[in-house]
Amino acid sequence: MNETTTSLGEIDSSKKILVTGAAGLLGGEVVRQLLDQGFSVTAMIHETPLRLSHPNLIIRHCNILDTGSLEEVMTGISYVYHCAACISFESKDKSRLFKINVEGTENIVNACLDANIKKLVHVSSVSALGRIRNDGEVNEQMNWSEETGNSAYGKSKYLGELEAWRGRGEGLDTVIINPSIILGGNNWDNGSSAIFKSIHNEFKWYTEGTSGFVGVRDVAKAMIRLMNSNITGERFIISGENLSYKEVFYLIAKYFGKKPPPRKVTPALGEIVWRAEALKSYFTGQKRLLTKETAHTAQATVKYDNSKILNALPGFHFTPIAETIAYTCKTLKENYHL
Repeated sequence: MNETTTSLGEIDSSKKILVTGAAGLLGGEVVRQLLDQGFSVTAMIHETPLRLSHPNLIIRHCNILDTGSLEEVMTGISYVYHCAACISFESKDKSRLFKINVEGTENIVNACLDANIKKLVHVSSVSALGRIRNDGEVNEQMNWSEETGNSAYGKSKYLGELEAWRGRGEGLDTVIINPSIILGGNNWDNGSSAIFKSIHNEFKWYTEGTSGFVGVRDVAKAMIRLMNSNITGERFIISGENLSYKEVFYLIAKYFGKKPPPRKVTPALGEIVWRAEALKSYFTGQKRLLTKETAHTAQATVKYDNSKILNALPGFHFTPIAETIAYTCKTLKENYHL
């Protein structure tokens, strides 16, 4: 698997790029990096506004469930980054998860095929690989199953991948990425960045479960490198480091100058805590950091093998998570005048 040495701009500077989910944590970062590199980008958003202005940026409002509007948005596009997704571990969102992550991806793939898109980079998740493992590191050969996955979100992303692979089978050059927990951004009400808000508000609980973590800038950089390569028909885990939730929470608290979470959640206590968080969320209307599914996942020791992406992209490296957290905390402090 050899990467091309020329840049996307040198290959086809006149071709247009579409980024779905452009108002999200990852989609927004992909848009910013592409614009910084001089590309013309069409950013597709739905409900959340994209607070970004640039001469080479076109913002299009479109629901990925609206096939007619998708056809219009795809007109003149050559490359697609599909970042739009529903991310939730709330049982009440199960129907929406499958609607957006499966049917929505089906619509994107069909629109790409109809528009003769040159290449699709599809954002999946390590959740699609099955996160509950006791037999070594998770790699790209693994898939979600009832035995290895405890979330509807993971199942929806796995089924979304099948739609992307269908597109590949019908002639669409496709690469899939499976990011672990993405850290970064400048809006702590946006996706996984809610972790930073919770720790700043001195969330009291931690677990010693382990997962993979990666900076959003690294995920976007890897996506752009993969698009600008002859790699197709492959999936890649994008994960910087395997760390415990305790380590990550403590680092966030450190760079915010806050007290770290003092209370360890055991499996038995976790059953109480997620219920208490649900009750609190019901009365306050605030999103909860701990749900039934995340409480169970946070107890597991899961490690991810990132060697495939490192071997595929010569010179690519991951930013240390401590550095990503320090940068993110600094950005959030500035944005929220903390």
